[in-house]
Amino acid sequence: MTVWITGRRIALCRVGKSTKLVSMAASLYIVVEGEDPGFDIFVNGQALARNEDALEDVAARLKVAPLLDFFSADENSMALLLEQGAGNPEWAANLPQPQWFDPGKGLTTVQALIAFLSEAPAALGSETDPVLAELHDYDRVLRKAQRFGLRWHVAVSWR
Repeated sequence: MTVWITGRRIALCRVGKSTKLVSMAASLYIVVEGEDPGFDIFVNGQALARNEDALEDVAARLKVAPLLDFFSADENSMALLLEQGAGNPEWAANLPQPQWFDPGKGLTTVQALIAFLSEAPAALGSETDPVLAELHDYDRVLRKAQRFGLRWHVAVSWR
């Protein structure tokens, strides 16, 4: 497996239209700045990871940033990746500082994707409902982060 992590993007080896996110049971989850934001930030993120390619295409058509534009690696998420057997300790030791994003920008993407999938429920076939559920979870967490003035980013976990 080859994984490159840069300042803002995670690029995974692709085989045709599929990424390793699909075959490795990945999860796209939210990290909120600070130790304890004071509210539940849990989102499963597995359906989002399985459909990341399709969602990126939809985001491009809607002219909003794809979810992985909000990706950043921090020491905690990289430690988790290494623990799960993904990654190389050498590059993990040289991570740039994590990047944090305004929740309003994430809400623009999430709400556009929710609106599109609500109007086109066949867009992702049987995956539409699980993806919509996770996008609604993202919406809930990002609204709370915005209310509390906290920044966020997307992280990836492999299982």
